[in-house]
Amino acid sequence: MLALGVLASCVAALAYGKPMARSMQVHDSRQTVPPSFQLVGPAPPDTMLNLRLALVRGNMSGLETVLMDVSTPSSPLYGQHLTKEEVEAFMAPKPESVAAVNAWLKENNIAAKQRTPAGDWLGFSLPVSQASELLNAEFSVFNHTATGTTSIRTLAYSIPSDLQGHIDLIHPTTSFAQPLKGRTINFTPRKDGKAPLVTNTTQATVPASCQSQITPACLQALYGIPIAPATAKTNQLAVSGFIQEFANQQDLTTFLGSLRPDLPSTTTFSLQTLDDGENPQVLSQAGIEADLDIQYTVGIASQVPITFISVGDNNQDGDLSGFLDIIEFLLSETNQPQVLSTSYGFNEGDLGAALEQNLCSAYMALGTRGTSILFSSGDGGVSGSQAQRCTAFVPTFPSGCPFVTSVGATSDIGPEVAASFSSGGFSEVFSQPSYQASAVSSFLHALGSTNAGKFNPAGRAFPDISAQGEDVEIVFQGQFGAVAGTSCSTPIMASIIALLNDQLASEGKPPLGFLNPLLYSTAAAAFTDIVSGNNPGCNTNGFPARPGWDPVTGLGTPNFDALRTAVGL
Repeated sequence: MLALGVLASCVAALAYGKPMARSMQVHDSRQTVPPSFQLVGPAPPDTMLNLRLALVRGNMSGLETVLMDVSTPSSPLYGQHLTKEEVEAFMAPKPESVAAVNAWLKENNIAAKQRTPAGDWLGFSLPVSQASELLNAEFSVFNHTATGTTSIRTLAYSIPSDLQGHIDLIHPTTSFAQPLKGRTINFTPRKDGKAPLVTNTTQATVPASCQSQITPACLQALYGIPIAPATAKTNQLAVSGFIQEFANQQDLTTFLGSLRPDLPSTTTFSLQTLDDGENPQVLSQAGIEADLDIQYTVGIASQVPITFISVGDNNQDGDLSGFLDIIEFLLSETNQPQVLSTSYGFNEGDLGAALEQNLCSAYMALGTRGTSILFSSGDGGVSGSQAQRCTAFVPTFPSGCPFVTSVGATSDIGPEVAASFSSGGFSEVFSQPSYQASAVSSFLHALGSTNAGKFNPAGRAFPDISAQGEDVEIVFQGQFGAVAGTSCSTPIMASIIALLNDQLASEGKPPLGFLNPLLYSTAAAAFTDIVSGNNPGCNTNGFPARPGWDPVTGLGTPNFDALRTAVGL
């Protein structure tokens, strides 16, 4: 009789279009709401949610092994980067995962679309009422107090027990990302309104004026950057653009005319867009961040093809503001750029560990394709992406991801010292990779018990390297002036990598790709050690810059000729 009863229940459920009950298990949860968000109330049941489901990728441990093999100079596979199709084969979920998840969605009358070539992300829309039932969750409206923006989130969600191991995460659910911001950049116009007097120089001596104003000529002299034009047209450097930051050609032309007059007056950059991105050329719409990034890639990486990737507001990745979209966009390309420079980021934990780990794995995948990914470390010292009140130190993301290169900042020229805003520290999400273990161990031994309990000494340590980040001259909306931040140092360092790639290409050699195993081994001596300064925050002096690697300036600032030797040129 029991079996007949169960059968009758199943028939009834099918007849009324209701899925069979499944045993549910909490998949992700958080105990508290971040202090920058406030609960408004229950989410309206008929509000539509655009959700993305990440399936467990097929063989990411194998892909990580490949990444280390093709990125470690001592490996016989060094430089043998994978193709798009080879990477997708590693990332593709197992067929049984695809079948099991699609069957569950079909049971609930949900039509999901594949969002990535590898099939590791699915997307679907449904009302709050259905999402609450599907995920055994309570969705509420939360207000971000600083901006007034609202979002619908839950503090926990569940999935069927038999889908554990098949589903990585569902997004956006428990993530409370701060609205994406560029590093807060203050533009200080020159009082006389005129361009700096420093122009290109081939002298080894750094002009004295560089103590108060950093120009391309200063960087060429300080780091030995060549001014000769690049020749490899297949070598590309891409700059990420978010939050309606637009790069202006008129500002670039004015900048180059005064500070790189040796470059053709027609020098420009290419544009790619996604998520309804654009790049209008009305001068009043020029963005400080975008102008800076373009002027210090075009103006340093002489004649390297530069592409500005403008990510619009029609994001498909929830509250990631296009961070996941742009990486999926690049992974879908057959000929992706060899260098990607990004001057935006989050505080670690804003996105939730599962989402950060998933995004970090996407960076790993792009690295195996031969792309060097550089992110600014942040401008809040040990208090995070921006200065804020805190007790424990706040690491930043993506800098905490072990598969990207994090760039800190310096100031002054004789000698260079750590910029006090340069964010650095230790991840609470990602463990310390072996490639930096020795360098970090030496720092921790010298640090002793200072700031004990305020950071995770076993975490991925950052930044990896640094470059000039204060009093950097740009042109913004027709005016010359100065800016500061790791937003300055990142495009500078990206340009240096692009120039090395150009010279490697001229000798028929592959691009550098994922940089960190190289930086912490063969190339470690190619950086000038920064031994003075610190990055205060959280009512402390932060970490000190000292001999060897440190979480303020990393390994130091670049010496181009030494780097040429280190990469085999």
